[in-house]
This record gives sequence, structure tokens and C-alpha cells, in this order.
Amino acid sequence: MKKTKTILLLTQAYAAELETVQNYLANSVWLDGLGAQEVSESLAEDVVEELGHAQKLAHRLKQLGACPPGSLELDRKQKSLQPPIESTDVLSVVRGVLDAENEAIACYRQIIEACAGNDHVTQDLAIKLQADEEEHRCLFEGFLKSLKKETEDDANSRNWNIESSRC
Repeated sequence: MKKTKTILLLTQAYAAELETVQNYLANSVWLDGLGAQEVSESLAEDVVEELGHAQKLAHRLKQLGACPPGSLELDRKQKSLQPPIESTDVLSVVRGVLDAENEAIACYRQIIEACAGNDHVTQDLAIKLQADEEEHRCLFEGFLKSLKKETEDDANSRNWNIESSRC
């Protein structure tokens, strides 16, 4: 079967969704410490949703006459979403999630554009999946703001303690 641009883009999205499942699972188990529980729970819930995305993409590939690739055929690219060395590095995981969500959104935008006017079913699927990814991104942007604020508050508290001890 001839690999069309749509099939290539769907295959990339499928690979990215499966990689995201793997990384979300690993990070949801690995994280510890302050702020980790809410992020871990969110990642664990998102594993199911991201797997659902991969299943929808696999079904669409089959409908278009393409075999969904197995693990040996899939590229891995999510360097920033690898579990951190320190299990308390929640901030790096949140940043990695945001990178992955932004990549997914960009990929779905490409699919939407490639299908415009010629494959409304695939385009509709990409629109729905993009909306899900934008919702995930919004949630993790909130986590990022909270973690940055905690970091700033901790730094201000340490500075205040240093200043007050100089009396």
C-alpha cells in the first residue's frame, strides 16, 4: 500500500501516543515528594486517555488500509519526558509533559491541514484528539504555575531567614 502523507502523519501520532503512555506510566510511579501526588495521579489517569487516542489512531490507519506498526517500527523522541534521576524533580516532569502535549497538538494540526477538503473523517478525529491534548496542556500549565510559585516562595522564605539571621 502506498504511504500517503495522511498515513505517515497518523503513524507519527500513533507512535507519539504510545510513547506518551509509556512515559506517563513511568513518571506516575516514579515521582515522590511535595507536589508529586497530584501530578502522579493526573499522569496515571492520562495513561488511559492517551492509550485510547492510540487505539483510535490504529483503527483509523486500518480503515485507510495501513497496518498499525508494532513496537520495533516506532520511533522514540520524547527526551524531555524521560523519568528524572531524582524522583522529587516534579518540575522537570511537568515541563516534559508540556513538551509532549505541544508536540501532539502540532502533529494534530498537521493532520487537520493535510486532510482539509479530502478526508473529513480523519480530520474530525484529529480535531477531537487535538482538543483533548489542549485540555491536558491547560492542566499541566496550571501545575507549572503552582510549582514555580512554590519555588519562588521557598526562595523568598530562605532569603528572609538569611536576612533576619544577620541582625
